[in-house]
Amino acid sequence: MFAFWLRRAIALLLLLILTACGTAKPPVGLAPGGDIIKTAIALQIEKSQQSLSEQLAANNPDFQVNNINIKTLEPLYLGKLPTFHLMGTYNLKLDLPNQKVTQKDNDFDIYIQRQKEGKTWRWLKREVPDPDAPPKWYSYLINGKF
Repeated sequence: MFAFWLRRAIALLLLLILTACGTAKPPVGLAPGGDIIKTAIALQIEKSQQSLSEQLAANNPDFQVNNINIKTLEPLYLGKLPTFHLMGTYNLKLDLPNQKVTQKDNDFDIYIQRQKEGKTWRWLKREVPDPDAPPKWYSYLINGKF
């Protein structure tokens, strides 16, 4: 009888230890929807175009993001908030002054974070200035302007 309870206690202890070693991940059901992903990609494009336009003293062209194909969805916690690392492809339509251009199968690699209240999302821009230093994170509110 003692051996029976001893085996159960050891099994329970192992289960607790193995569970504690696992990393907590947010449920995939909390992942952002298509509109949020599309807006985050557009925000990423806008921020990179803004920098380029300033260097060239030019205006940002109008653009449209469509045909988003998510290849990888990795849930994680950053700053105790559910965050989703998404990778995949999208198509981009640019409305340039003299022509319209369509780029197909552009790669994207973005981090989108759900805020505490669950009402808003933020695009997280990850920068690694030095391989020996931890990454720097910049956060931008995702809104529906795209």
